[in-house]
Amino acid sequence: MNISKTESSCPPMSDEEWPVEIAEMKAGFAGSLNVYRTMAHHPALLKAWGPLRQHIVKDSALGPVRSELVILRAAHRMGSSYEWAHHVSRARALGISDTRIRDMGGTPVGEDGLIARAVDALFDNARLSSEIEQALSSSMGTQAVLDLIATVGFYSVLGYILMTFNTPIDEHVVDEMAKRPI
Repeated sequence: MNISKTESSCPPMSDEEWPVEIAEMKAGFAGSLNVYRTMAHHPALLKAWGPLRQHIVKDSALGPVRSELVILRAAHRMGSSYEWAHHVSRARALGISDTRIRDMGGTPVGEDGLIARAVDALFDNARLSSEIEQALSSSMGTQAVLDLIATVGFYSVLGYILMTFNTPIDEHVVDEMAKRPI
């Protein structure tokens, strides 16, 4: 995926432009990444987004490693360079190997392959087959299946926003990818 800089038609908001109605969010997750600085153009949406983000990103029954694998596969399927680059960085921080990360853009095996098939089924069929759902439930539990579906939906919406507005990848991630390409 191309991680070069692009021109945005709805650029991330600077600190000086930050909306007063969400001032308290600037110091947290919302002010730290370009995706949320882009969403800050719609303060009510960003404010509503926060609680779901907390669950999907921090409290998911998938756990951090499985969540990253789901997000990487969704980013790959969408062709979202922003999400791919950011989640390569996050996956590495969790100790996921570059080989395993690369495999999420190809044909992984084992549980990673099951995760990839599940994400693919959601993109291709808008549902999990009973076979995939049962395999996931047996491996991870029903709550994790629900969180997998929600994670794909959540990151699809972010991908639509990012790709519509050509949101630039955050500089620290661009720098990391330049130093350590995947």
